[in-house]
Amino acid sequence: MNVSDMNLRVLQIMSMALSGWARQIDAADVQTLTRECGVDEREAVIQLFAAQCGVEDREKIERYFRPSIEKVDADVFLRNPYLQTVRFPRKTRGRWKLDTMKYQPYELFVRDELLMMPDGREIPRLGYFDRETAYPAVLEDGREWMTVTPNEIATMEEAVRRANGHVVAMGLGLGYFAFRASEKPEVARVTVVERDPDVIALFQEELLPQFPNGKKITVVQDDAFTFAEKRLPDFGADFVFVDLWHDTADGAEMYLRMKKFERRTGAPFAYWIEPSIVALIRGLAHDDAETGRAWAERLLKSGARVEDAAADWLTFDMIR
Repeated sequence: MNVSDMNLRVLQIMSMALSGWARQIDAADVQTLTRECGVDEREAVIQLFAAQCGVEDREKIERYFRPSIEKVDADVFLRNPYLQTVRFPRKTRGRWKLDTMKYQPYELFVRDELLMMPDGREIPRLGYFDRETAYPAVLEDGREWMTVTPNEIATMEEAVRRANGHVVAMGLGLGYFAFRASEKPEVARVTVVERDPDVIALFQEELLPQFPNGKKITVVQDDAFTFAEKRLPDFGADFVFVDLWHDTADGAEMYLRMKKFERRTGAPFAYWIEPSIVALIRGLAHDDAETGRAWAERLLKSGARVEDAAADWLTFDMIR
């Protein structure tokens, strides 16, 4: 099996296990394995997860599972400035509920973007806490839709670092990106574009008043694509961050739609979990060359910048 096939296969089985196909690892499992086999807790989690995924191949475990799984320090996570500052009352508005959820000890979760290895491997990065750890969430009809977890923190860090001047954020969520961007002295203001009035109301009533730099933040109710087409070119943005999707599966189409507005705006864009979305498009192309080529051509026609990693790959590996 070549590396592209292996990447896709590993991603599929890990995703299925995390989505509920397999029972979650718990503290009793880890304690039993560490006691009976004399391994440390991380090794126990690696072996237990590989077994849950039905993987016995030592090479696959060494090349994918071992570099994938790391313990996340709960204290470091909880010291994040947003989590230190903002409290999350249980509130419901329309279909949306503001709540606090919990990771159980050794429950695996996505902790960061795919790790791209020099040999072509794409390693899903998973993590766990060794104790029960709470995190804020917004649920839509009972389904987690917006959260602040180690994954959100890690995958937004580069966009936070790049934010400057007048920042436009497409998608509100729990306001994590807006909070972090507003902390920066070099950020003059943050305009957040959000379509759902109930999400805006929850944020403005319950969360925004707790933001130390909340006066920098303005929320505009609008569809992100309509805003990008009609208002963004003359809006004076210095940096644009796009976070409209729940995961890669629903993000790829929106990612391609938004790409075409970069050229019209002139400001640099950043996209939440862009490397993982590009990896998904690569996987689709691998499974269905005709579909993959069509997606690639759409991206090229959008006028995406040539230095963009996604445009780079799609241009040189698929179109030429």
